[in-house]
Amino acid sequence: MKDILIIEDDPEIIKLLEIHLTDLIYNTSKAMDGEEGLTMALEKDYDLILLDLTLPTMDGVEICKKLRAKKNTPVIMLTAKSEEIDRVLGLEIGADDYITKPFSIRELLARIKAVMRRINAKKEEGKDSSTICAEGLQIDIDKRKVLLEDKKVDLSPKEFELLVLMASNPGRNYTRTELLNMIWGYNFDGYEHTVNSHINRLRAKIESDMAHPNYILTTWGVGYKFNEDIAL
Repeated sequence: MKDILIIEDDPEIIKLLEIHLTDLIYNTSKAMDGEEGLTMALEKDYDLILLDLTLPTMDGVEICKKLRAKKNTPVIMLTAKSEEIDRVLGLEIGADDYITKPFSIRELLARIKAVMRRINAKKEEGKDSSTICAEGLQIDIDKRKVLLEDKKVDLSPKEFELLVLMASNPGRNYTRTELLNMIWGYNFDGYEHTVNSHINRLRAKIESDMAHPNYILTTWGVGYKFNEDIAL
């Protein structure tokens, strides 16, 4: 049975989550302030943490940062803020997914199941979590090393960060603005063409056919994504 920690200060939301998660045979624990939540998250190995962004004593961003310094527990952030910068920030500091309040319980449960599936798949593979593999492409995150068909690929720091970000979340669509904010920072707003040029240079180094890319795909009208069909 999976253990889920809910760090949320709204008792009604906690009650709603506990009811539905228990129905799905999850064990739930709760904390209603940030410091207590961080303590619980560090003391026990939970399978997933549902983390509110705005909390008493310590906010969700700080909790996620401190947690990521010691653990890789999956985190889904719950936030009442609708601005894109807040959603992007959550992912940038290590959250696995986010959902904006008010949310559909059905959508949240689908997100939880999706994260659980990804984690279970990685455990079954028994591979080093610092290495991402996809059809001839190997990305060693710790060593910042990329191999294509066992040959080293030299990437710039930003090209490497783009590749790791998308390859870590295959199938997730990223807008140019999201990629710009997450890789370059918020002060570069309006320079979306920078993303395009870096994607083109990245593709030139890892794709055998630029006209028909295999790894970094264009999602028309949205942006880019890593091909989920080849992700291992």
